[in-house]
Amino acid sequence: MTVKLPEILTHADIDSEFIKEVEPAWETLATCIQCGTCSASCPANDAMDYSPRQVWEMMRLGMEDVILSSRTFWLCTQCYACQVRCPRGIDIAETMRHLREWVVNSDGEIPAALGQMRDAVTASHNILNEDNEHRLIWSDNLEPLPEQLQQVQKKSAEVLFYTGCVSSFYPQTYSIPQALVQILEKAGVSYTTMGGEEWCCGYPLYGGGMKDRVADLARHNVARAQELAPQMLVATCPSCYHTWDHIYPEFVDTTQLGFELLHASQLLARLIEEGRIEFTAEVPWVVTYHDPCDLGRKTGVYDAPRQVIRSVPGVELVEMASCRENSMCCGGGGDVAMTDSTVTEGIAARRLAQAADTGAQAIISSCQQCKRTLQQAARATRTRVRVLDITELVWQAMGG
Repeated sequence: MTVKLPEILTHADIDSEFIKEVEPAWETLATCIQCGTCSASCPANDAMDYSPRQVWEMMRLGMEDVILSSRTFWLCTQCYACQVRCPRGIDIAETMRHLREWVVNSDGEIPAALGQMRDAVTASHNILNEDNEHRLIWSDNLEPLPEQLQQVQKKSAEVLFYTGCVSSFYPQTYSIPQALVQILEKAGVSYTTMGGEEWCCGYPLYGGGMKDRVADLARHNVARAQELAPQMLVATCPSCYHTWDHIYPEFVDTTQLGFELLHASQLLARLIEEGRIEFTAEVPWVVTYHDPCDLGRKTGVYDAPRQVIRSVPGVELVEMASCRENSMCCGGGGDVAMTDSTVTEGIAARRLAQAADTGAQAIISSCQQCKRTLQQAARATRTRVRVLDITELVWQAMGG
């Protein structure tokens, strides 16, 4: 079958090297059997102008102008649910991201909020355009302020804590980095942060179709981290962890980083196994675990968070109907909350209903964005359930 390339790919103003880089596997797309699995798996399908299934058929029919003028691909949460289930192995979520890249690189119209976010990261190195020197503002109400936290950019620590924009600047999630550093203090782990030298990891830009803007962020963050020579870099944010582990190698040689990359749940599991974390309080809750898309489907981390939860005295873990690789997205990914918050709210409410069906008293996740999204949904729907990050659960069981 001959597959027609979208006109935007053959436009003279677009660099040919860019075309080679972002062009998806057209022959693979041509194998789509229109089974509808992608549309059925998509949490934002009902809000899109055209379902994923329709998009692939429209591409084959040469209707690229219609597709590119729609908001369909801007509502993709990039959760990868469609991608892991496609019987043909088509890179569906990545193709949606490529559609964003084509619009961006042809100077097409992008959602206003994404343009504002791009400008914020360019000017201030964070997604909220805050003074980046305030990245440790979340520590202001820790009494007393841990001595190690005062030693910004300390060299040769065990852990370099990469905080991420959300935990640094959204008050709803301050308790996550607070919990982690207090756990590290009590476990006797030496740690440091980059303070204002930590820049946005770049994932919001990458997902927003602005991949070319990630290179400088990657080079800066890697260079600053290597100067500090930690044993490991740890992120509580799955998006930051995924970016360091899977996306930075596109821009920087990470084979000689000199330190290990871990998500906080993996570090906690290790510290528990080594006996460095001592639980002093029971947490008599029935809980359910929400798999963050960037940690689960995109990075393959499913067991470490569950291992940590099951280690907490008094906790009973029950799984939701959709879990692990089949987990339902919370709606907070893919920059969709910036583009249309009502879509995110609807997805989060459906996920919250799944959690409620388990009878759990608390939803535990390993992602600050998931916590924000599900907590807001719980308030909006008046659902009586706690929403906690795994670091907060562990700190509570340590007597915090």
